[in-house]
Amino acid sequence: MYEAHSINAEHKDLIHDVAYDYYGLRMATCSSDQNIKVWDQDENGKWYLSANWKAHSGSVWKVTWAHPEFGQVIATCSFDRTAVVWEEVGPSPVQAEKTVHQWIRRTNLVDSRTSVTDVKFGPKSLGLVLATCSADGLVRIYEAPDVMNLSQWNLQHEVACPTLASCLTWNHSFSRDVMGCRFDIEIIGNLEEHSTTVWRVSWNVTGTIIASSGDDGCVRLWKSHHTNGFRCISVLKADGTQAKLPGASEPQPSSVGGSVGSRNQTGMTTSGGATSQQQPLVNPIGQSLAIKFMKLGAITNADQVPWH
Repeated sequence: MYEAHSINAEHKDLIHDVAYDYYGLRMATCSSDQNIKVWDQDENGKWYLSANWKAHSGSVWKVTWAHPEFGQVIATCSFDRTAVVWEEVGPSPVQAEKTVHQWIRRTNLVDSRTSVTDVKFGPKSLGLVLATCSADGLVRIYEAPDVMNLSQWNLQHEVACPTLASCLTWNHSFSRDVMGCRFDIEIIGNLEEHSTTVWRVSWNVTGTIIASSGDDGCVRLWKSHHTNGFRCISVLKADGTQAKLPGASEPQPSSVGGSVGSRNQTGMTTSGGATSQQQPLVNPIGQSLAIKFMKLGAITNADQVPWH
């Protein structure tokens, strides 16, 4: 059974993103009020504000946590065309009883000429790497050569997408075979069944299924197969029903574009907008493979406003 709790975040404008740390005990929020707020959970499960500061000169779209192995580090991106890396340097006493955690701006990433729409730290196995995407369709991957000096980040890759990039996600099953090598970037798939703009994409924990959501009101699940292609295996509608997938006698190769991989392994995926039709994955005897889901509940609020 799910239980919802409300937190009065006291942001002065629309909240665009909420991100939990690795352990789920800390939470960061960002807003069009240009502020970042960090929340900690106490031993009774209550959330309290531990830090609040102005982070950018424009709306803050996304916030993300680095793996705790690298310390208490977050990254943010904004309409002001920058991505910023922040590090917590420890609490300072306030009024003898409360503590305020101090976050220091370690670096500004200013390569983008348009709004930076998403930012994500890569898997721990790759070291301290950070990916950003922007409204001009460019994906940039940075690496910190010295994890003890977060003021220095090197731009390792710059990948052009055919459309506006609104979201990116790392495949966390991906690992670096040879440490210190520079990866080759290649597009391994273009998933175009959404009839409208795609706003979110996310990998499952094993790195074999991608979930995408768009303005068509559907969540689509895409499964990889042995030919490095992807097939739509399920379409979930907002009302909890599932759309019927068209049948197919044999799988067809996927089109190219929109997803980023490395050394024939999928490393990262970006989302944008497109229209097309693809056939679902089928097993060797021609039966369509689909995943069924059940709607467990809904969160409704009369004040809900889509961020885009």
